[in-house]
Formats: sequence, C-alpha cells, structure tokens
Amino acid sequence: QKLVLLGAMQPGFSPPCPADREKDPEYWRGQAQETLRAALRLQHLNQNVAKNLILFLGDGGMGVQCSQSAWGGELQGGDDDDDAGAGGADGADGGLFIYTPPPPPQTYNTNAQVPDSAGTATAYLCGVKANEGTVGVSAGVTRDRCNTTKGQEVTSILRWAKDGGKAVGIVTTTRVTHATPSAAYAHSANRDWYSDGEMPPDALEGGCKDIARQLVENIPDIEVILGGGRKYMFPKNASDVEYPHEDKHRGTRLDRRDLVQAWHDAKPPGKVAKYVWHRRDLLALNLSRVDFLLGESRHPRVPRPQPCALGDPWPVPGCWDSWSSQLPPGDAGTPKGCCYLQGCPTLGMLQALHEAVELDRAIGLAARLTSPQDTLSVVTADHSHVFTFGGYTPRGNPIFGLAPMQSDVDRKPFTSILYGNGPGYKIVAGERENVSAVDFAHANYQAQSAVPLRQETHGGEDVAVFARGPMAHLLHGVHEQNYIPHAMAYAACIGSNRAHCNAAGRPAAAASILLPFLALLFLLC
Repeated sequence: QKLVLLGAMQPGFSPPCPADREKDPEYWRGQAQETLRAALRLQHLNQNVAKNLILFLGDGGMGVQCSQSAWGGELQGGDDDDDAGAGGADGADGGLFIYTPPPPPQTYNTNAQVPDSAGTATAYLCGVKANEGTVGVSAGVTRDRCNTTKGQEVTSILRWAKDGGKAVGIVTTTRVTHATPSAAYAHSANRDWYSDGEMPPDALEGGCKDIARQLVENIPDIEVILGGGRKYMFPKNASDVEYPHEDKHRGTRLDRRDLVQAWHDAKPPGKVAKYVWHRRDLLALNLSRVDFLLGESRHPRVPRPQPCALGDPWPVPGCWDSWSSQLPPGDAGTPKGCCYLQGCPTLGMLQALHEAVELDRAIGLAARLTSPQDTLSVVTADHSHVFTFGGYTPRGNPIFGLAPMQSDVDRKPFTSILYGNGPGYKIVAGERENVSAVDFAHANYQAQSAVPLRQETHGGEDVAVFARGPMAHLLHGVHEQNYIPHAMAYAACIGSNRAHCNAAGRPAAAASILLPFLALLFLLC
C-alpha cells in the first residue's frame, strides 16, 4: 500500500481568510472529487457496495493526544486488562479497538485556524467547508446574519442516505440541536439558535427557522432521534415533565408550538411513532413495531460527583449525567443511530478518557453487529483540544499519575496530563499549585493549565480518521475534512456521485440481516 499526503499542512502554515472561491460550495465539492479520483488511482481493495454506513465522530475527543492517551496510557496502571475497552486497552502494549496508524483530516474553518464544532460538522457531514459558528450552509453565510442564508444551504450525508432509501438516525448524549448533530439536518447562520427563544428579532423577521423546528420539518422521516435538550421543543415557560419545579428546564419556544406533537402529526398514516423521555419507557418498547422513535431528556451534560468506573455494572448511581444514564454504555443506539459521548474538554481528565473508552466500546459493538464486507465504518473527530500528555512517564504508569520528574524551574511535581489553557490554572501563595497536595486522581480533578480560562479552548491540530469496510482505502494520507462524506457516499452509492455504481466488475454487497442504514456516531466535547 502507498501512503500519500494530499494537501499536507506545512510547518507554520495558517489557512488564509476565505477567498471568494471558498464561499462557493462547488469549490469544496470539486476539490473533494479530485481527491477522490486520486485515491481511486492508488489501489483496488475492498470495492463492494457499502450497504451500511457508520460514522463515529469524537467531538473534541479524538485529537491525536487524547486518543493516544486512551489507547496507550494505562488508564488503571499496570497490565490488568479487565477494565479495558473494546480493543483491550491495557497499556502501551494494548490498544483501543479503533487504533491503527491514522491519516489526519485538516479541521480548520474557512475563517478560523482553530475551528468550532459547527463549521467542522458542516465539513464532515455536508462535504463543504464553512465559517465558524454556522451549520449546514456554505462559507457565503456570515454568522448571525440571517439574510445571508438563503440559497447557501448545503445538504448532508444523512439527507443523501435518506434519499438513497436508507434508514437514518441521530442518538446523542448532548442536545439534539447542538452544532455537531444539527449540521445533519439544519441550515443556520448561528449554531446557538436552538429555538426561536434564542434568536434575535431580525432573524425571526427575516424568516430564518430555529434548529429545533428544522429538526422536525426539514427531514421529517428520520427513523431514530435520541438526545437531550427537550426544553427547546416546548412552549415558553411550559413545565418540564421530569423537573416541573426547576425554571431552567422550562420550555423556551416563543411561537408556543409543541414540536413533539408536530413531529408525531407529520408521520404518515399507519406508521407507529413513539416519543419517550426516560430509559424505562425506551426499554419497554417493542422496537420491531416502531417505525419512528423520538426520545429527549433534559440537556444532559451536567457532571455528577462520581464517574462510572470501567467495567462497572450499568446503571451506576452517581455517574455523571448524560444519555449514558439513559442508555447502556457501548449500546447507545448502535448501530442504527448516532451516538454522542463526551470527549477531552475540561471535564475531569479521568472522566474524559473513560468516556473515550466508552466510545470505543460502542465501536466494538457496531463491529460485532455488522460485517466489513458490506459496512463502511469511519471514526474521526471534528476538532481537537489543547490536551497533552508527556513527562517521560515509564511503561505501566497510570495515565492520571505524576511524571517521574519535577519541574527544574519551580521544583514541583506535575501530572502527565496537562492543558494549554483552561480552569486548571491555579496559583497558591504566589506559586503553581503543588499537585502532590491534592487528589489528582479524583474524577473531578482538573489538570493544570498554562493559561487561566473559565473554559478550555479547542485545538487547531489535525485529527485522526480510521476506516474499516468497503472503500476504506479511500481514507488515506492527509485530506481536507470535507472530503470524508464524499468518500463515504462514493462507497455507498448515494449522493450525486453514482456513475461508478453499476460498473462491471464491482461486487454487490453481501446479504445482510440489517436494513440498509446510515449511522453517525459522535463523541462530544
């Protein structure tokens, strides 16, 4: 096999501000198609038609440092692999299920060197690079300016798959209207327009729709939607079904609409549509008799005091709140939906890496339920974080432990995991905090950072992409991030690039017990 670097970023390279050509979606589509043609000239491996597609997206959690830490960092220390992830991550000699040497996609937004989740989601879902803060639109749209949106909408691989006759789903441990999943179905000049209650008057007057409304209206036949953020679906001040006395969970919609009812009313006659808001209701369903499923919790990303330990029975009382409190770890809608777990932001560092391993378990489960003969699985991230680990730690050292040396400047120890910026910056008596005086292995410990910020920032580095199944070899070398859905669509014969699908000599997909589906699985920061 050849490793070819396409469009590799040179040291010190900074993407320029978007030129006029970068505002045209056809520029990015043409660039991706040229990359695809170059990839097809390289080698001929598994060229089956992909009956199923699975995309795992580690939002902020799959930067090279973070995935490497989860892979080879001895989460527990020593060689005991009882608590390993799907691939047996028992230290430097083990490995996550996903881990093979990855080719990195370049993550920058058209107007940002260090990207956000909205512009990157537009790239890896819609195949077009976009501006920071915008979802499902081209770079011709300026953030916050509703009047720049019309005619700049771009469709996603979820739409391409639906038009190709596949079942599709979104499952998430954050709000369904968050930037990362919303690029699959919405077109918005601002990622934060979750409901009309978050939109400015000029946007409402200009006819722009909020993201929750677009979830219900733009692609009404999405088979599975599971996630958080239900308050954006209900009228302003409507009491929450689960937390009726908490004002922060009340409905936010100014138009007084009940979008859950609107979702149900839009289903064809004779089809069974079910809405759930609790795990018990979900588990009580006979899914073989359900055509459409909508499940929404409150916004779930509020940490609780204690994390789930790897290998703990599920559910575990006191685990941090997420859809993992609603769905079994490693089983959150896989393989028919889209699963969000948390990544490597400034949660406790222990929480971050344990959730990375939970994502890996979901990947392992999907692998067991499908065949690489007819299912292309892709694992990647939208961006990284300013997370790092180092300090010359020995083999077998717990990834959450201390480096085997002290600073030669302040003569204090330091942990092997550190952040470039964030809330972990602490000064005690005019000096850096002595970590040996604190419980740095606690679930809520925030690793030290070099620069004080209330919230840590994204990182600008390239991220990994892993692929398995039909046409996996198309994801090689260094690519622009927007190339990913074009390669996946080519493999599955969906979207606009289908001329090769009936070519003589290309094997058809093997028979499968599963209906053809597209699953988008993400890990969220």
